[in-house]
Amino acid sequence: MAGRFVAIGDSFTEGVGDPNLLYPNGVRGWADRMARQLGRADERWEYANLAIRSKLLDEIVAEQLAPALDLRPTLASFYAGGNDILSVRVDMNSVMERYEAALRELAAGVPDLVLFTTFDSTTSPVLEPVRRRIVFYNNVVRELSVAYNAILVDHNRLSVFRDRRMWAPDRIHMSRHGHKVLAAEVLKTLGIPHTLKVPEFPPWERRPMREAARAEAAWVRHEVIPLFRRRMRGVREGDSLSPKWPTPVHPADGMKRLARTDSGDALRVHREWERSRSHHLPTG
Repeated sequence: MAGRFVAIGDSFTEGVGDPNLLYPNGVRGWADRMARQLGRADERWEYANLAIRSKLLDEIVAEQLAPALDLRPTLASFYAGGNDILSVRVDMNSVMERYEAALRELAAGVPDLVLFTTFDSTTSPVLEPVRRRIVFYNNVVRELSVAYNAILVDHNRLSVFRDRRMWAPDRIHMSRHGHKVLAAEVLKTLGIPHTLKVPEFPPWERRPMREAARAEAAWVRHEVIPLFRRRMRGVREGDSLSPKWPTPVHPADGMKRLARTDSGDALRVHREWERSRSHHLPTG
C-alpha cells in the first residue's frame, strides 16, 4: 500500500552522523534509508524530508509544520525538542506544552504519525541537568503518543543503542550504523518488510576504568564544551541549510540517483561547518 511520507525535525531526522557527500546537505540518515525501503515495497510511495539540523522546537513548528501539512502526508514523523534540551537555559514544561500544540495540529491532519523518545547517552556528572530534561521529555512524549493515538518508536528503550558503535564521536548523533538500525526499527514498528542489513558486532568490551575516565574527560573537553560555546555564540550550521527533500520524490527511482541532482552544495556545507568548528574549538 503506497502513501506519502513526510519527515519533520532537526539533525536526528535530517541524518547528521551518517555522512554521505553525494546526498543533499552531505548526509543520508534513517529517514532516507527508510524511504528507499518504502519505494521497494511499493514504487508509488512518495517522500519529503523538511528536517534541518540545529533547529529548536519553535523553529521547526514555524518553518516545517505548515509546509508538511500542505503536502498532505499519509505518514509523517515528528521529532523536535532535542536542541531545546541542550540549550543553556530552558523551561521544559513550556517546551512540552508547545510540543503538544504542534502534535495536536499534526494529528488532526495526518493519518499515521510517528513520534520518538530521545536517547539518554549521558554518563558524565557534568550532564546531570541534561539527563533530567531527557527523562522529563521522554515521559511526556510517551503519554502524548497514547493521548493522540500516535505511533511511538521508544528510542531510549532500544538496548542496542547502549553500544557506543551506534553513535558518532559527539555521542549526540547516531552513527551510520545507528541510523540504519533505527530505520529498520521504524519499519518494523510500522509493520513494513525491509531488506536493510542491520550490522552485527562482536560484544562491546568495556575499557578499564582509568582509560574510560580519560576518554570521558576528552569527550567533555572536545565535544561538550565546544557545543555549549557555539550555542552561546549563536553558531549554528543549520542556519545556512535548506531542507534535503522539500518536494516529494519517488524513492523507487533510486535515492542515490535522485540525490545526484540535489547534492551540489554538500561539499560546500561540509567545508563551511568544519571551518566554523575549528574557529570555536577551545585552546590550551
